[in-house]
Amino acid sequence: MDSIRILIADDHPLFRDGLRALLNSLAGTEVAGEATSGDEAIAKAAALQPDIILMDINMPGVNGIEATRKILQTSPHIGILVVTMFEDDDSVFAAMRAGARGYMLKGADQTEMLRAIQAVSSGEAIFSPAIATRLMHFFSRPAPAAITQAFPELTEREREILTLIAQGHNNGDIAAKLVISPKTVRNNVSNIFSKLQVADRAQAIVRARAAGLATV
Repeated sequence: MDSIRILIADDHPLFRDGLRALLNSLAGTEVAGEATSGDEAIAKAAALQPDIILMDINMPGVNGIEATRKILQTSPHIGILVVTMFEDDDSVFAAMRAGARGYMLKGADQTEMLRAIQAVSSGEAIFSPAIATRLMHFFSRPAPAAITQAFPELTEREREILTLIAQGHNNGDIAAKLVISPKTVRNNVSNIFSKLQVADRAQAIVRARAAGLATV
C-alpha cells in the first residue's frame, strides 16, 4: 500500500516539528512538504499534489479557510484536514463550506490525529470530539421563529457584515470573526453602502440599528 503523502501547513515551527516527528514515526505516512502561510500552502499543493493537507486557519497572508477554498478549486481530490486552536461555530462552518473534510483541535493526541488522517484519506468526514459535540448541539437547537428579513436587497454575507458593523466592529474585527480577508470585508462594505444608498459607516449603522440588526 502506498504511503499517505501529507503537506503540513502551519506557521508555528514547534507545531510543525511535532507533526513531522509524529508522521515520520508512523508506517504508511510521508511528509511531502511544509508551508508556513496560506499562499505557500496553495503553491505547494499545486506543485506537490499531496494526498492530504493538515491546514491551520490563522496564518500570514491568505488564511487557511481561503487557502482551502482555492486549493480545492483546482485540486478537488486533495483531502484537507483543518488542525487549529479555533473551536467557534463560525470557524467550523467556514471550513466546512470551503470544502475541508475534517476539523481537529490542536492538542489532539497521536491516536486521534492518526485516525483523522486515515479517515480523510478514505474520503470520510472527521471531527475532534469537542467539535462533534458542538455540531450536535447546534443542529439540535430549535429553529428561531421566522422574522421579517431586513434589507432583502442585501446578500446573506452583506447582512451578516452589516449586523457586525451595527454592533460596533471595525473591518479588522469583522475579517477575523468571519475568517475572511480584509479585502473581502471592504468589498462587501462598499456594496452595502451602495445598496442602502448611504454615504458612510455612521449612516449605515443608523439604518441597521433602526431595523434591529444590532441585536440579531
